[in-house]
Amino acid sequence: MRLLVLGGTGFVGGAMVTEGVRRGWSVTVFNRGLHGVVPRGVHRLRGDRTAPDGLAALTGGGWDLVVDTWDGAPRAARDAARVLADVVGHYGYVSSGSVYTDHSTVGLHEDSPVVDADADSVDGDYPQLKAGAERAVREVFGDRALVARAGLILGPGEDIGRLPWWLRRIERGGDVLAPGPADLPVQYVDVRDLAGWMLDAGARRLGGTFNAIGRPAQTTMGELLDACVAATGADARLRWTDPTRILAAGVQPWSDLPIWLPIGHPNRGLLEQDVTRVHAAGLTCRPVTETVADTWRWLREVGAVPPRAGRPQRSSIGLDPTREAGLLAA
Repeated sequence: MRLLVLGGTGFVGGAMVTEGVRRGWSVTVFNRGLHGVVPRGVHRLRGDRTAPDGLAALTGGGWDLVVDTWDGAPRAARDAARVLADVVGHYGYVSSGSVYTDHSTVGLHEDSPVVDADADSVDGDYPQLKAGAERAVREVFGDRALVARAGLILGPGEDIGRLPWWLRRIERGGDVLAPGPADLPVQYVDVRDLAGWMLDAGARRLGGTFNAIGRPAQTTMGELLDACVAATGADARLRWTDPTRILAAGVQPWSDLPIWLPIGHPNRGLLEQDVTRVHAAGLTCRPVTETVADTWRWLREVGAVPPRAGRPQRSSIGLDPTREAGLLAA
């Protein structure tokens, strides 16, 4: 297979490249050449999809499959799809469950309402950008397009820092503020499982839209944090705390305590999506212990969460240690 990855040096795009190389495929990346490195043997095309004639390097090529993780202006996704329409057999676009209009609904499925978005737009918030890019890719590739609406993505290479924050916090040991309940379901997908499924789907020319994420009860907060304790080998004590007390103290789910979205949160539906379609189409997910252990091994090798390739850096993630200590003392 001849694989083209638009981007290819970030978290998800990098996993696509790594998986393509592992399979022995011919892999090409297209980006500005300003961030990251690519594995040996990967061909690099340089260009800026937002600049005039910035897609010129893609003309004249030929690939079986392209994977695109773009989260900018939908117009740029449309322009790239048009350039590749006659030289690529299949287009895989990594979208997000954020495109759904109501994030509080449990059981969101692929036909649930999505935000209004224009394929020709040049701005918008994150859900609008992703929804507009979805529309752009479908308009050009039709049944040859695979839209993977990913949810929470974890695993080695994570450049946002959600799971790495928990690993580093637990590494410090001592009492750890653990947001209850311990049996709260956490729905996620390991980036390597997402990459493997998308390349499998592309190889067999699977089209359509899929909630590309693990099952709602794939793991729990308790299992996730226990795996962090086991992976780090730290002398950490998880202090499970009722969510009402945490919220009353002004702690913000997802940002102050990454990954955690308590029952009743306006975005809780994003961690309880319907995944019947994607698992029937072959998605399989490794156990959380493997995801956590491999992320810890990678984090120790690189030392710190890498910057997000070509994207604005997010504000800091995780609860301030002084604030956590005060909450535990209370």
